[in-house]
Amino acid sequence: MDRLSDHAAPALEAAAREVLNRQPSLPLPGRGHTLERWRLLAALAARDLCIAKVLEAHFDAQAILADLHATLLGEGTLAAVWAAEGPQATLRFDDETGTVSGSKPWCSGAGLVDVALVTARHGEGSRLVCIRTDAPGVLLQPQTWHATGMGGIPSGTVQFDQVHAEPVGAPGAYLARPGFWHGGAGIAACWYGAAVALASPLQRSPRVDGDAQAAALLGEVDMALQSSAALLRELAAWIDAMPARSHQTDVIRVRSVVERTCTRVLDAVGRALGPAPMCLDPEHAQRWSDLTVFIRQSHADRDWAELGRAVQRQEDPWTL
Repeated sequence: MDRLSDHAAPALEAAAREVLNRQPSLPLPGRGHTLERWRLLAALAARDLCIAKVLEAHFDAQAILADLHATLLGEGTLAAVWAAEGPQATLRFDDETGTVSGSKPWCSGAGLVDVALVTARHGEGSRLVCIRTDAPGVLLQPQTWHATGMGGIPSGTVQFDQVHAEPVGAPGAYLARPGFWHGGAGIAACWYGAAVALASPLQRSPRVDGDAQAAALLGEVDMALQSSAALLRELAAWIDAMPARSHQTDVIRVRSVVERTCTRVLDAVGRALGPAPMCLDPEHAQRWSDLTVFIRQSHADRDWAELGRAVQRQEDPWTL
């Protein structure tokens, strides 16, 4: 794969591999320590969302391979998961040749990782395959990312031309496993960690003591973060207690609540502290910009609609 010329990409790769050397794995979801996993992801995101994006995908790849009883990653191997679908996703797996051809958009970490777990069309459905990113026929198309948020991580389209691919699990198994949804909740833990880091300057600000408006806005931030934390803790316990269930509705609820918490934190901290932190504190400014883009990985109102339909089918959904 052609490497990026951007100076930020090698630095990001080095930082991700440094963390990976110290933390080669996380507890797998649904094995009794899901909350610990999410706490570690939140801590990564509080430090740097681009690093968290790279490593969350890597740790998700580890969980996927474990769920599907596939060959695990070798020591020091950095992996990504490229599963975005849509009109631009034309990638197909050919049974006869064992290769994939076509395009895959939104390939976060392209140019940085060693292997990628990639979804490809297969017959009437799809299947997951593992690809070496240095294999012949893998071409990273020119980056077209214009947002400043998450601009530190390459997330462009990758073109595949008869690239050797190893099937991972049975056709459709990637989406059918409960861990697909458990992994989706891990993304919310990343959002939450970044929101906590963004709220910290307000929580430490001396302005809160003498400014009723700043104090009230900090109270709003606290209510939102505490609510999200409670839901994350509750869901982690449920996943560990019932790992064979997807907990799809609960995951959608948690992701939606945490996403709204992030928007409230972004708004409240800005209202309380004004533009100074965004303009004068480079880490805060980058985290601010990154989070506004990262939370758009949610499905927004479509998730709310799915949640509403699920709740409508339940009896007494709000019993205390």
